[in-house]
Amino acid sequence: MRKKFFIVLLFSVLLWGCSTENESIINDGAEGVKENRKPTGASANDLLSDNVYKKMIVELAYVEGFEPTEEAKNNFKNFIKERTFKPNGVELYTKSIPTIGKEVYTINDIVTIENEHRTYYNTQNTITVWALFINGKSSKDSDSSFVLGTAYYNTSFVIFEETIRELSNGTFEPERSLLESSVIHHEFGHILGLTNLGTPLQTDHEDADHPKHCNEESCLMYWAAETSHGIGNVFSSNKIPTLDSQCIADLQANGGK
Repeated sequence: MRKKFFIVLLFSVLLWGCSTENESIINDGAEGVKENRKPTGASANDLLSDNVYKKMIVELAYVEGFEPTEEAKNNFKNFIKERTFKPNGVELYTKSIPTIGKEVYTINDIVTIENEHRTYYNTQNTITVWALFINGKSSKDSDSSFVLGTAYYNTSFVIFEETIRELSNGTFEPERSLLESSVIHHEFGHILGLTNLGTPLQTDHEDADHPKHCNEESCLMYWAAETSHGIGNVFSSNKIPTLDSQCIADLQANGGK
């Protein structure tokens, strides 16, 4: 039997080195929202610190019928509070969007949905994040690999909720809220600039064989969390993986906690 791989895809890494494709995404959208149309990791310091933005709003949108669990939403908000300085608070607004008649989504499809439905953008004192939970599958899926999440802008990521549901809450599968939280935190970690993706390394802990991931096996940002073997190890303790001390030191040096 072929081993199936659960992939948390960092789309921005795939785009880097292909400037034409990157620019075609970044330049999409109206002039007034360009601060939310930068490469993944570009706003790491703004998200982590209170130098410019004192408050964060997360706009969590989901296709009807694919809302994440309350546990995952609460875990995400707590994760943000644990790692960022936002003295005026972190607010999470949840909304549903109409069912979309697609079974497979490209990243440009995801961008189109954001352009149509996102309502919160950066203001003078508030930075905003868009998180989309969607039906259907990623166009990057194959017979042996599945994309669970993608960070594609400096303040945007998508979670393939339908795929997560197919891979959780069954025998020998992780609890759904744990899998959701792991993928959400991993993608948000990339938006915070981990690993070496806008938040500079304080020690040499980027995995040379798996760029933009931590080389510490127990870390949330370790690459093996993206494979069936790695996920089995992560969830054997029935806990959400956490950042290791090296990733935390990186965030702290870039304005975070």
